[in-house]
Amino acid sequence: MERFAPDDAIMKTSKPPVRVLIVAASMDILGGQAVQAVRLMDHLKQEPSVEVDFLPVNPRLPGVLRKLQSIKYVRTVTTSILYWLLLLRRIPAFDVIHTFSASNFSFLLAPSPAILVAKLFNKKVILNYHSGKAEDHLRNWPKTSIPMLRMSDVIIVPSPFLVRVFAKFDLPSTAIFNVVDFDQFTYRERPNLRPVFLSNRNFEHHYGVDVVLRAFKIIQERFPDAALKVAGDGPCRDELHALAAELNVRNVKFLGAVEQEQMPSLYNETDFFLNGSRVDNQPLSILEAYSCGVPVITTDAGGIPDMVTDGVTGLLVPMDDHEALAKAAIHLLEHPEVAKRIISEARKECERYRWDVVRTQWLDAYANHRPHQ
Repeated sequence: MERFAPDDAIMKTSKPPVRVLIVAASMDILGGQAVQAVRLMDHLKQEPSVEVDFLPVNPRLPGVLRKLQSIKYVRTVTTSILYWLLLLRRIPAFDVIHTFSASNFSFLLAPSPAILVAKLFNKKVILNYHSGKAEDHLRNWPKTSIPMLRMSDVIIVPSPFLVRVFAKFDLPSTAIFNVVDFDQFTYRERPNLRPVFLSNRNFEHHYGVDVVLRAFKIIQERFPDAALKVAGDGPCRDELHALAAELNVRNVKFLGAVEQEQMPSLYNETDFFLNGSRVDNQPLSILEAYSCGVPVITTDAGGIPDMVTDGVTGLLVPMDDHEALAKAAIHLLEHPEVAKRIISEARKECERYRWDVVRTQWLDAYANHRPHQ
């Protein structure tokens, strides 16, 4: 009988790597999903059990055709056509299609085509849903959202909050926390906390940057030298600039969209993080503030209470209550011993979001949903 050496036996029995295609927004659309996709890709490339590649939902047209993507409406049509063509060409080469998802119209434009093409080629689909608007999406768009979600082989969400939301619609889901590479962020001791605040959210109504500005007005009445740095951009830009002028707040600096590589130094320059969300899930900016030693004062929107324990890892206030947001920030400034205790506990909370903690969950998700060989 022929015998095989141990190494030969391992080669005969070991499974080939799972071929995973991640479908998500590129960094051309700066936001949490794009950042999360990049971080996940970077880690998966180090895993021998996975072969990973990326397909952007917002592909760039080649050459002179790219000018079409600067024209409103034409941009949507041309980008969508190119996106569908890329899906049809690339999906057949992969085992598992991991598509990131937002809500509402974006759900139709981005994950839905990926799911349909994946099923056309009999591929396994992991739908990675991130939006804090999930409940409104499922209630208001039931005919397009729920059947498409049921076509997915598994729904993965970043938070227990979304697990609870999907359960209301009899949609089972699994929570795998967002990945934060804390080595990219520098923890700084803050022995003397200054009234220097940071807001780092896109300029959309549901992120409540207007709530932050109104809270800062009250903070500045108590601490005249208080400063606020506002990172972000979006459709509410003009409205927020006008509000700052109307409130007559001083020392407010609108920084525009800030590249991810620049964020660590921005956290380092500030001493408090203010967040006024009306709708949210698991904002990466809060986790980044934790890791940098920046105490967080935030509204209690969506999944935020799952990641911020009031009085322990941060301070929580009701949504749309700018007076409560200001009062909580002033409390930390006037009671630095409370702020320092919160900073310490928040730093411990970061451990739940490291790659070595969530790694096995992601690798199991891919392995369990590889096609039968």
